[in-house]
Amino acid sequence: MNMTLSPSVPSPSKAPKRRGSTRRRAISQLPPVQNQETHDAALHAIRNLLKGRTSYDAFPVSFRLIVLDTKLNVKKALQCLLLNGVVSAPLWNSEKSKFAGMLTVLDIIHLIQYYYDTANYEAAAADVETFRLESIRDIEKSLGVATPPMLAEHPDSTLYKAAKVLIQTHARRLPLLDYDTETGHELIVSVLTQYRLLKFISINCTREIQQLHLSLRKLNIGTYVSSTPPPQNPENHNPYWPIATATLDTPVFDVVHMFSERAISAVPIIDQDGVVVNLYETVDVITLVRLGAYQSLDLTISEALNQRSPDFPGVVICTAGDSLGTLLQLIKKRRVHRLVVVEGEEEEKKGGKKGRLLGIITLSDVLRYVIGEVSIGDAVESAEEIASLSAAPATPPSPDIVS
Repeated sequence: MNMTLSPSVPSPSKAPKRRGSTRRRAISQLPPVQNQETHDAALHAIRNLLKGRTSYDAFPVSFRLIVLDTKLNVKKALQCLLLNGVVSAPLWNSEKSKFAGMLTVLDIIHLIQYYYDTANYEAAAADVETFRLESIRDIEKSLGVATPPMLAEHPDSTLYKAAKVLIQTHARRLPLLDYDTETGHELIVSVLTQYRLLKFISINCTREIQQLHLSLRKLNIGTYVSSTPPPQNPENHNPYWPIATATLDTPVFDVVHMFSERAISAVPIIDQDGVVVNLYETVDVITLVRLGAYQSLDLTISEALNQRSPDFPGVVICTAGDSLGTLLQLIKKRRVHRLVVVEGEEEEKKGGKKGRLLGIITLSDVLRYVIGEVSIGDAVESAEEIASLSAAPATPPSPDIVS
């Protein structure tokens, strides 16, 4: 017997009465609407938080502060930095009981550049034994590099104000100074870094960060390879201008010269196709100096990387389509100082090459946008706008990466 399954229809007279449901409707799991308005509102909330909190609030629970006397010789100062695992320290003038600026890895790079240009290895090694920190500014003047500004803030100043000052410092670190109530002398309380400030934001603004969904390239955060050659020497220009680059065969000293002349702290290492294979940083040069290998600056980058510490965390890369919120979440999880922007699947579909250098984003770039040097709502809307900004940026690009 053939049978067809069909729903049974009850008689209207016998239809059961429907009882009212006691269940509550579940909260929608759909993501909130994300647009320019929600992005701007989140950015505004973050800035308001910074205006209502002081630099004290960003201090870690426990920290150590290394302060170097300007009478200390450079070699001992460098050993002190390396032994304590730091790359910078405030300087103190003990004769005047006064803050005297910051010593950074870039200052050591300037010193290496000076000796490499003016003396042989033996003379340089001997002079470093007696050369004092107080004379470093004279070296910078002889090299024609800009003297770093003497900027500082009080720990009670708002994080927003401190951030405004922080992006102006050559050290990307802001000393926090107080005064002794009895003597009136300055006291170095701590040092606020860009990383510490951005991590404070990432920890305390979790909800707002989720709303920062616009892409890094659309927000014009970072410096990107320009399609327009520079006005000077357009025939022989760097195809990745305005970003300084090197290859594995480039001598270390050529990169040291880039560090010193352009006041940058890292150079992407690319292959013949422009694909990023590594990153050479100022701290890598200091590793050679620590080993007493002043003469090793004639090594190629490939040879020098073999002497890099096994603790090197690796190169952090991203694509231009990644969001600002994603970047801040990354800062919350790991120590990041810069990201190399490479071509991804989207660029590959348009004829690009996956992994090819596209740009660099530093913490200076991120902080400059977050605190408001770029006005809210100023996202770049089109590829044409992006290209024009790359060719002639409205605001000066970060000094950390420009060639």
